[in-house]
Amino acid sequence: MTATEDTRIAVAAPPPPSPDAPRRRRGRLTPYTLLLPAIVILLVALGYPVVWQLITSMQHFGLAQQFGKPADFVWFENYITLFSDGYTWVVVARSIAFCLVTAAVTVVIGVGTALLMNAVNRVVRIILQVALLLAWAMPVVAAMTVWNWLFDWRRGVVNYVLTSWGLDFQDHNWLQNPLSFFFVAMVIVTWMSVPFVAFSIYAGLTQVSTEVVEAAQMDGARGWQRLRYIILPIIRPVLGIVLLLQIIWDLRVFAQIKLLQDKGSIASETNLLGTYIYQLGVGSSDFAMASAVSVFVLVLTVALSWFYVRHLLKEDES
Repeated sequence: MTATEDTRIAVAAPPPPSPDAPRRRRGRLTPYTLLLPAIVILLVALGYPVVWQLITSMQHFGLAQQFGKPADFVWFENYITLFSDGYTWVVVARSIAFCLVTAAVTVVIGVGTALLMNAVNRVVRIILQVALLLAWAMPVVAAMTVWNWLFDWRRGVVNYVLTSWGLDFQDHNWLQNPLSFFFVAMVIVTWMSVPFVAFSIYAGLTQVSTEVVEAAQMDGARGWQRLRYIILPIIRPVLGIVLLLQIIWDLRVFAQIKLLQDKGSIASETNLLGTYIYQLGVGSSDFAMASAVSVFVLVLTVALSWFYVRHLLKEDES
């Protein structure tokens, strides 16, 4: 065998396997192995209620089921009944309008509060953060007790203050008219949600380079221009996530609306999806229709958030 043939064989022969290859392979699989228990628990905890809701939404619940008789499968009959009811679409439109308006107002006020925290000195910022934290940590029922007292039509502070200013709000019932009812609900939901938005946006503002902002200020950019062309583009990912979460939370709002309804409003004129599900399930014992509405809310939530999720996926691909 010649030297040339020996060289060709040496070049063609594959390199011997490295003794560290199995170790590197195990190292790549270790993070996934550690995450597996958490993923399984998460899938079981979140998947079981969804599967149960899907099965229940295809059954029929009546008086016999309250005495232990197994529910019969009717498949998609509940969904046909649900989507054929005009009142359902009224509640859906009302819920979407409420969540979009409330989320937009909450994010605007939250951004303004975050900018204020970023601009004031340390002492004022700590006082503002403590006040926001207390409002955020207050239980819903306790907060609603105070808000119901503030808007009480007989002894409410709001009516007293407006009447003292010369306005005709003596014995005005804020919860009787649907428009004023949802105005009060929006104020309460916004008040409870602004701290989360403000803290999240403030955390994003801490990542904005002061050198870039000062350079723009030296170039003659005004405050609104710096906010629009520098600050907002930098914190856009945080802003998008906060807005998405706020829309989802406001779409599923329940406790505030239910407690306001119990104060004296007409439920059929002020129902949102959360209280409508409660009325069908607990009020009418129609758990199948309540489950069908719950599944529809899940689909609606995915549809409302899909545009932002799709945008995130495009950014990851690029």
